[in-house]
Amino acid sequence: MFRFKGLPAAPFARYAALSDSELAAMGARRVVADARPGFPCRVSLEDAERGERLILVNFEHQPACSPYRACGPIFVREAAATTFDGTDVPPVLRPRLLSLRAYDRAGLMVDADVIEGASVETLLDRLFANEETDEIHVHYARRGCFACSVVRA
Repeated sequence: MFRFKGLPAAPFARYAALSDSELAAMGARRVVADARPGFPCRVSLEDAERGERLILVNFEHQPACSPYRACGPIFVREAAATTFDGTDVPPVLRPRLLSLRAYDRAGLMVDADVIEGASVETLLDRLFANEETDEIHVHYARRGCFACSVVRA
């Protein structure tokens, strides 16, 4: 069994109060969702509703001191207050092509593959069958952006 984890809301809460110019000075920007799906929040693991405001910001999703240390763009809904943390596959993952990357405790990649979100459990089972796998990072394969992390439940 797996546990899907969104990002904690608290570190992103401050962005909602910043002006567009303040966000730009930090390399971030405010966007308004103009389609659904299309703007997946990394805190709630839900697609934003049309007209909803989000912050597009660079985030270090793999902070390990290893060659696989990585960061990239993510969307966070300004109204996101509750972090997704559960054993059910978040619906935001189901309709998308996903890239899964398995890491060991040292932050080294031990395996990776791509799968349609509708079948994500199949690949999670295979990656977690490797005893070296400590955590799996899910990415949206087409854009390459970090989606969430998965650990053993």
